[in-house]
Amino acid sequence: MNESSAMNRQSNQPPSLAVEIAGIKLRNPVMPASGTFGYGEEFDPYLDLGGIGAIVTKGLSLNPKAGNPTPRIAETCGGMLNAIGLQNVGIDAFIENKLPFLRSVDTPVIVNFFGNTLDEYGQVAEKLAELPEVAGLELNISCPNVKKGGIVFGTDPRAASEVISLVRSKSSKPLIVKLTPNVTDITVIARAAEEAGADAICCINTLTGMSVDVKSRRPRLANRTGGLSGPAVRPVAVRMVHQVVQAVSVPVIGVGGIATAHDALEFLIVGATAVQVGTANFVDPRAMLDVAEGLSAFCVEEGIRDIREVIGSLEP
Repeated sequence: MNESSAMNRQSNQPPSLAVEIAGIKLRNPVMPASGTFGYGEEFDPYLDLGGIGAIVTKGLSLNPKAGNPTPRIAETCGGMLNAIGLQNVGIDAFIENKLPFLRSVDTPVIVNFFGNTLDEYGQVAEKLAELPEVAGLELNISCPNVKKGGIVFGTDPRAASEVISLVRSKSSKPLIVKLTPNVTDITVIARAAEEAGADAICCINTLTGMSVDVKSRRPRLANRTGGLSGPAVRPVAVRMVHQVVQAVSVPVIGVGGIATAHDALEFLIVGATAVQVGTANFVDPRAMLDVAEGLSAFCVEEGIRDIREVIGSLEP
């Protein structure tokens, strides 16, 4: 045991897990992935919301969305497929019915949102810009632009730049852009996002997949395809986070298959400043607290006083 390690173990001071994303101060680097945590209140009976770094809401659109027909979730080996269809209450109902609870929580609130047109993105961003309770925005660009032949905003650097620039012009709040992995080179989109005004990058969203019931010979999802998440995608996510960290100068949030502190550490070591936990929340609603506690225990064991010493510590 080296001297600093021995000193840290003898100290009564717990290691610091605090990090900062685009000016948003987090008590620890662990937060939920959008779409896996409702609007925050749903998980309040199961864990202390003051024990996570931030609350990230389910994605919001200008108008309510009913989502896709069922079945829209299918378990897979090492993960799950989902085709929820971005079901949500809409921005106005969120402000009226969901935001009052979030005001009572001493944890930063990051609102994920999306649109099917540039105009929709802009209108939602304007409404969110007026809310002091919202610490930051997470822009989901994994949606089709219905006015341009259905091209996904996040798969084309020009389309991504256009929507990010528009949202940036509508709000001065910290802007996190969540990237789709369904591209040839994610660094091209990441650089375009940074140049257009993103304050941070979140990656990755789900990978497009499909599963078939061999007895009925039908797709297991009514939508045929869905987003693959869970432990099976983690190596892909770690690789993409590592690439994006090298390509941009803004902070990166890593997401994809994180269920334990060990999983989270992989992302931090390759350079992510914070992480998001998604599918694991369905298995154990306390998963994020376990990840945060595990990060603290790792720091104690390794003689690390500040989690920031771990971030970007990958050896060549």
